[in-house]
Amino acid sequence: MMDQLGIRTLRPGPNSNQKAPDHGNYDPAKANPFPNLPDVLTLKSGKKVSTADEWWNQRRPEIVEDFEREVVGRVPRDVPRVAWTVTHTYSLMFGSRRAFVKQLLGHVNNTSYPRINVDIHLELVVPANSRAPVPVMMLINGGGESRPEAKLIADGWGYAFLDLGSIQADSGAGLREGIIGLVNKGQPRKPDDWGVLRAWAWGASRALDYLETDKAVDSGHVGIEGLSRYGKAALVAMAFDTRFAAVLVGSSGEGGAKLHRRNLGEVVENLTAPSEYHWMAGNFLKYGAAEAIFGSKNAGDLPVDAHELIALCAPRLTFISYGSPDGGDYEWGDQQGSYMAAVAAGPVFRILGVKDLGTTDDYLAEKMPAVNVGLLDGQLAWRQHNGGHTDGPNWKYFLAWADRFIGPNH
Repeated sequence: MMDQLGIRTLRPGPNSNQKAPDHGNYDPAKANPFPNLPDVLTLKSGKKVSTADEWWNQRRPEIVEDFEREVVGRVPRDVPRVAWTVTHTYSLMFGSRRAFVKQLLGHVNNTSYPRINVDIHLELVVPANSRAPVPVMMLINGGGESRPEAKLIADGWGYAFLDLGSIQADSGAGLREGIIGLVNKGQPRKPDDWGVLRAWAWGASRALDYLETDKAVDSGHVGIEGLSRYGKAALVAMAFDTRFAAVLVGSSGEGGAKLHRRNLGEVVENLTAPSEYHWMAGNFLKYGAAEAIFGSKNAGDLPVDAHELIALCAPRLTFISYGSPDGGDYEWGDQQGSYMAAVAAGPVFRILGVKDLGTTDDYLAEKMPAVNVGLLDGQLAWRQHNGGHTDGPNWKYFLAWADRFIGPNH
């Protein structure tokens, strides 16, 4: 990929170990080398967007194109179809509440390249006593430390576990396998081809295709949740597939809700490094280039930033979640930079007729709320809990918030 792009050397990313000599920056005074974000409501022509129609028909397509070309990559037009099969059914108990389970397999048609087989694993669980279709949260990090299953069932929601590894491996070596490898017939990617985050998001959309056919599911009220790298994928899925009704973005950091232009903790150069480049489009490598045929580029050269990824979720329910550094959710994920992105996304939620965080639009001056103080009045929400690298403590707040808009008794 570096040869395709004419890149000779990349800048190394900082070390996540704060005791290492090459550790990331944690000095707030040095955190905003590129303080001016792309204006989310200004067209490339310079015209200011003033109506919802202008957002949907003009500005939003511009932002989508920039993200697809430069950041997360494009889903190819010829991705094969997925055929879903129920492989097993059974019931289980959550305390005194019974739930029904369906295990499913989504087989991707591989007749174009039989050497690669992709079978997507999905498990759907719904309350047994529901008199009507239920809203469902798609969990794409297997629950992790969150373990929200009992909370969801008790609240009248269903949930669906999606195995992202069955869609695409989380490695650069895996790019010639999985759904990316199948579509490319085992060959290398082109610079604007999808990376792993977009492939995972594509898989979530195919799982949503199935959920739309299941009579137990309220298909208009399906949300998605992920933590850390899976939080990045959940945000990408929500941004690009407007059928998702809600997202819980847990501690997503760089490549997720954190501003690329922020120099605090994890930065662009970490995403262009050998351990993480596969998440992104090949073109994203340009922004970590030290020497290249085009000179060099950095985060300030990106045509878009995380506030615009959040804005693509509007007007749907978008909850940005973090833990606290004291609790173990290290500043590597840049809580402040993600809060700034949420603030800067606010104008799009408002122009679409819903509530944002309730702050001003001054993302540089707005003060991040104290730990355990949530901004939960609008369709865009923020809460930092006092736990570590998990969204577990925020689940009860997310559910109470989401129930007001799309819950089972809404």
